[in-house]
Amino acid sequence: MIKINFRHLAAVVCAAALLAVICLSFVSEQTSDIEDSVLRLHIVANSNSEEDQALKLKVRDEIIERCGFLFLNCRTREESERTAQNNLGFFTYVAKETLRENGCEYPVSCTVERCAFPTKRYGLKSGTTVSLPSGDYSALNIKIGGADGANWWCVMYPPLCFVDGVVGAEGEEKLKDSLSDSEYELITGDTPGVRIKFKIAELIK
Repeated sequence: MIKINFRHLAAVVCAAALLAVICLSFVSEQTSDIEDSVLRLHIVANSNSEEDQALKLKVRDEIIERCGFLFLNCRTREESERTAQNNLGFFTYVAKETLRENGCEYPVSCTVERCAFPTKRYGLKSGTTVSLPSGDYSALNIKIGGADGANWWCVMYPPLCFVDGVVGAEGEEKLKDSLSDSEYELITGDTPGVRIKFKIAELIK
C-alpha cells in the first residue's frame, strides 16, 4: 500500500502555486509594459450602414497614406503621442476632406486618449505573427459623425498601420526596438500559448 506524505504533497502544491503566481504576475507586468510602448489608431464609423463603413475605410486609407510620415522619426510612445497631439488639426482636415470628396459632411472629432482594445494579430513580411494583448492603450481616436458604427484600429507607433495588413521590415525593426527581448518574445510566440497568457493577464488585471 502506497503511503502519501501529505506534508510533502502540500509543500509541492504550495511551491507550484507560488511559481504560477510569480510567472503570471510577470506576464501581466509585461503586457502592461507593451500597452505603454505603442500608440494605436482608432477610427469609429458614423453607423454600421454599408455606406458609412465604406467611408470609414476611405478615411483610414487617407490617414495612413497622408499622415503616417509624421511618426517615422518617433522613438518612443510618448514622442509619438506628442506628435499626434500637435497634429490633431491636420488629422481632422484629412478626414473631413476625404468625407467631402465622397459627398459627405459628417463632423469629425480627433483626440488622443486611452481606449480599450481587444487582442489583435498582425502579419509581418518575415513570416512572424505579432499578437498585441487586449488592454487600454493611448490612441489617436477619430470619430466620424455620431460614431455609432463598428470601429477599425491599427498601430501608429511603432508603424504597423498598413492597409494590406502586412507589416514591412522597418515596422518590425521599430517594434523590436520599442520592446524588451522578453516582451517581443511574448507577442511573437506560439499563438495558442500567447492567447492563454494574454487571457490570464486580463483576469489578473
